[in-house]
Amino acid sequence: MNKNRPEVWLRGKIPDVPDLLQPAAHALLQSAEEVEKYMIDFPEELLWKKPAGRASVGFHLQHLTGVTDRMLTYAKAKKLSESQFRYLKDEGKPNDDISVEFLVQKFQEKVNEAIDFLKNTPENILTEYRPVGRKELPSTIIGLLFHAAEHSQRHVGQLLVTVSVLKDSSDSLQS
Repeated sequence: MNKNRPEVWLRGKIPDVPDLLQPAAHALLQSAEEVEKYMIDFPEELLWKKPAGRASVGFHLQHLTGVTDRMLTYAKAKKLSESQFRYLKDEGKPNDDISVEFLVQKFQEKVNEAIDFLKNTPENILTEYRPVGRKELPSTIIGLLFHAAEHSQRHVGQLLVTVSVLKDSSDSLQS
C-alpha cells in the first residue's frame, strides 16, 4: 500500500462510474483501503473485544459488509433474503472460526460488487423510489447508494479508534 498516494477522491474519476455516483465510489474505495491499512497486523485475539463496552472490531468489519450488501439489495428493488437477515442477526457475535483476514476480504469483495453496481446504474434512474426494510420506508436509488458510502466511512472511523485503543492496550500489557 502506497502511503504517499492521495485519498481516492483526489485521484480522479473511477472509470465507467457515472459522474453523479463518483462520490459514492470514492467513499467506498477509500473505506476499503483504510480497512486494509488499519487491519494490518491486528491480533486475532482482539477481534471480538469490546473496549469500554463499545462495538468490537469484528462487529464493524461484519457491519461494513452487511450494510453495503443490504443497501445494494434495496437499490435493486429487492427484499432481504433469509440469509441476509441471519447475517444481520449475527453481526458482532463472537465467532472464533472467523479471521481478520476473512472479514477484510469479504468487505473488499462487497466494495468491488458495489463499484460494479455503480458502473451499471444509469444516472437517469437515480431518483427512482426504493422501499427500505419491512416498513418499506421511502428512499431512492441514489439515497441508498450514498447511505452505503457514508455509512461505511462512519464505521471505518469507529473501526480506526477501536483498533487503536485495542492495539495500544495490548502493547501496554506486553511491555
